[in-house]
Formats: sequence, C-alpha cells, structure tokens
Amino acid sequence: MANPILVEAIRGGRPESRHRGSVAVRDADGNTVLALGEVEQPIYPRSAVKPVQALVLVESGAVDRFGLGDVELALACASHGGEPGHVAAVVRMLDRVGLGAGALECGAHWPIHQPAAQALARAGETATALHNNCSGKHAGFLSAARAMGVEHRGYVAPGHPVQREVRAALENLTGAGLGADRCAVDNCSVPTWAVPLDALALAFARFGSERGLRPARAAAARRLRAAGAAQPWYVAGTGRFCTEIMKRLGARVFVKTGAEGVFCAALPEQGLGIAIKSDDGAGRAAEVAMAATLARFLPLAAGDRAFLDRFLHPALRSWNGSVLGELRPTEAL
Repeated sequence: MANPILVEAIRGGRPESRHRGSVAVRDADGNTVLALGEVEQPIYPRSAVKPVQALVLVESGAVDRFGLGDVELALACASHGGEPGHVAAVVRMLDRVGLGAGALECGAHWPIHQPAAQALARAGETATALHNNCSGKHAGFLSAARAMGVEHRGYVAPGHPVQREVRAALENLTGAGLGADRCAVDNCSVPTWAVPLDALALAFARFGSERGLRPARAAAARRLRAAGAAQPWYVAGTGRFCTEIMKRLGARVFVKTGAEGVFCAALPEQGLGIAIKSDDGAGRAAEVAMAATLARFLPLAAGDRAFLDRFLHPALRSWNGSVLGELRPTEAL
C-alpha cells in the first residue's frame, strides 16, 4: 500500500511535486488518534529522538553535579545550526565536565546555518566537531559518562554504558524491542534504532504527558521540556522551524526534527505524541505536515493560527525574491 500524498509543491497554480509520507498520532495510553499510511513500518528516527536520548543526561545526575541549566539541556536535545552562540555554549558545557572539544566523537561538518558557515570561511577557519549539529547531544553523552563514573572514550559505541541506557530509555518510551537487527549508525556515529512510526508517536506522548514513566524519568522529561520552552534558540537556531514554533507556543509543544524527513512532537496538555515520516526524506515536506498536524490537534488562538499559516503554506520564491508558488498540505492532513 502506497503512503498518501501529504504535501504538494504548487507552481503556476499546478502541482509540480508531491511528497508521500505517513503520520501517527497517539495518546500516552497507546490509543491511536490518527494513522495515515504505513505507521507500523520501522523507520530510523535519527535526530528526532534527541529529547528521549537526553533523558539519560538528566537521570545520570550530571545536570545537578555539573551545574547544567536550561541552555545545556536544550543543547542536549538540539540539532543546532552551528552559530557562534551554539558553539560557545557547547564549549562551556564541556568545560563544566572537565573535557575539551577533542572528546567529541561526532565528527565535523560546516554549520548548517549558512551565514555562520560563510563567516567561518571568510575568517580562514574550518569547521570542527563543535560545529556539528549534534555536538550538544554528544556533550550531553560525555556529561552523563562523567556523572556515571565510566570511561568517556568510545561513548558512541552501542555497548558503552551511556548508549545502553539510551537504548533502554527508547525501549521504555516506545514500547518497542530494539534488538541488534534494528541498529544502524547515525551520521554522528551513535546508534540509531529502527522504530515503528506509531511507537515514536507513543514515545512523545509519554515524554509530554509523563504518563507511564517512573517518577525520576517523569521529572527528567519535565525538565527537558521546560528547557526547550525557555531556550528554544538552542534547540535549532535562527529562523528554524523547531525554534520558531516553540518560541511562539512555549510549553504547549515540544517539536524536534530528524534527518530524512522525520519529525516528532509532544503536546503535553493534550497528552498526544506526533510522528511524521516523508517517504522521500524531504525536510520541507515534514515541516508542512507537522504544521498541519499541529493545527489539527492543538487549540490555537487566532494570532497563533495566523502565525502557523506561514509554515502551512511556505512560499516558493525566485532568486529575485518573487513568489512563484507554495508548499501546501493535502486533504489527507
């Protein structure tokens, strides 16, 4: 069965491209609220599950031991743009646990925030692991290792104590068994586990509502959600979807993008979790689909709905800035 068309690109009043995908919405009791497409198909959630991975940072005791605050917790959940403020905050986070940038095992890539990448190149500098969009998550893993009293080197390996705890947290929230046959390697070298889309929606329902979580884990989820609401710029960056949505809607939603067209969200007040996968891996389609799903399930005031409309119908522009068309959700959403 082919997944439904979720998003269309419109040019000259006609569809030019179509993005198929799947959407799952569940509550924390496991009830299915919405299922579009093959939501039971395992997918790699990639960076969308960083908030779940960051539970281990809080539960390890590192936050209190090293005096980490909302900025550091937001960074641990982040796919940041590599802007100077992001890089400086990761440096400070590592310094608090007595480590330097050399301890990061995520690899280097240029900042995904284009002006930051251009400024770096103009200065005659090159990208380091600090600019990697996952460096905050990795700093969180290193902090957890230090708090747990285990060797921090090799923390990206599936058998490392930190990654074993991450796997256990994912299993706990998704309810899915994560055997070795479900394990692959993310671009930042940590394990990424294939999970059914509807199980990811369940995980975010539990992350947002805290239902079904033991008290310490519920407190950790609450702390991470509060950090994202307080410091949304550190979760993504200037002009990014996750940052803009959480800056506007605050604690009502925690949204997190992942590579290859994955997007997840928690709606704490509604007790719902959302998971989206664009079949072709297009992030632009996943953003529109997420905006449409938020508009469907999140009660919004008129001003908030008008704000969300620019993400529901983002303009397609020429290099001269003229509007040529738009992306739009289909009736399926």
